Amino acid sequence: MNNLTISIFGNKIFSEILQEVNLFSKYKIKYYEDLNLCLSHTNDEDKLVILFSPKLNSDDHITLKKNNFPLLLIYTSKVEKVLLPSNFEKIASPFSIYDLYKKIIFLSSKYQFKKNSLINLNNYIIDKNERKIKKKNLELKLTEKEINFLILFSKSSKPVSRNFVLKNVWNYSSKTETHTVETHIHRLRKKILNKFNDKNFIKNNDDGYYI
Repeated sequence: MNNLTISIFGNKIFSEILQEVNLFSKYKIKYYEDLNLCLSHTNDEDKLVILFSPKLNSDDHITLKKNNFPLLLIYTSKVEKVLLPSNFEKIASPFSIYDLYKKIIFLSSKYQFKKNSLINLNNYIIDKNERKIKKKNLELKLTEKEINFLILFSKSSKPVSRNFVLKNVWNYSSKTETHTVETHIHRLRKKILNKFNDKNFIKNNDDGYYI
């Protein structure tokens, strides 16, 4: 979190003041006049953006909804939450520097927790916390077993065997006579086909199953 870059849009004087506050000395503070530059010039992995509500217009709200990194809105009047993404927090002006610092710590921690729950699997995103698989603008709710099953694929560069799946997902012995794996794979393939129109999501060969 010490590598966090705080990008500020809408108030240059505020950014200059923040750079002088010892509490924020471990962070990089950057100021932008252009919102698009503000959103694109900082590494997504360690970015937090502070916005000032009087500077935002309707087009800015649309732009903000496309980004997933943490946002902090500083406002002086009532702000309709529906206009902004779910990944934002707000703080009313005037405020204490310590309250601002606590908001930033909270947002950064929340973002890191969310980020650590996401797993890339080919062209899909697995969300462990929400138990969902996502691709572009589509998402599908999965069971806990299905999520654990897909996590196995993300950890292996080779096909996973039926016995390996039985042991690591269902905690069954390899000698157990069951069609649990085959049944779940059939159901999962059908779900993926119906939602994403992907006919080749889970493949198999003599060594096992793979994606």
